[in-house]
Amino acid sequence: MKSPTLQTVIIAVAFAIIAYIVTFAVPASSILIASLVFVSAFLAPLLTGSPSANPASSTASSTIASDEDVRTLYVGNLPYRANETSVRELFSEHGSVHSVRLMKDKHTGKRRGFGFVEMAADDLDKAISALNDTEFQQRTLKVREAKERPERTEDNNQDD
Repeated sequence: MKSPTLQTVIIAVAFAIIAYIVTFAVPASSILIASLVFVSAFLAPLLTGSPSANPASSTASSTIASDEDVRTLYVGNLPYRANETSVRELFSEHGSVHSVRLMKDKHTGKRRGFGFVEMAADDLDKAISALNDTEFQQRTLKVREAKERPERTEDNNQDD
């Protein structure tokens, strides 16, 4: 998160002072204050002329930037007794781990023996070369970069 500029801080303080004055001047001020705070969240970037004046576009750009920094690994042949913590510890030895998802059967709740690990893109190749075809809790892991998930349609989205 970026630090606010001096101009943004001044505008925020001005809104706070106005809100304080309105609180004591108008009897039904709670609605007015809430409206003022809501509007100020959108006005401050516009008034400062920052490039993130549109909150939706700033969110989208930060999502894109984080997607470039984080990649997903497929981890197959996991022991059924393995949990997220043990898998995270294993992969943390080879880089920065952002998340671990171990897949479960939706009907029984039992683990399916595979999962996904999100890691920093810089550490991906290091983790693959270090952990693919290695033994983890008496099972030989299969580690590779995950493929994009195909689009789901009505034809291939039918329940049993």
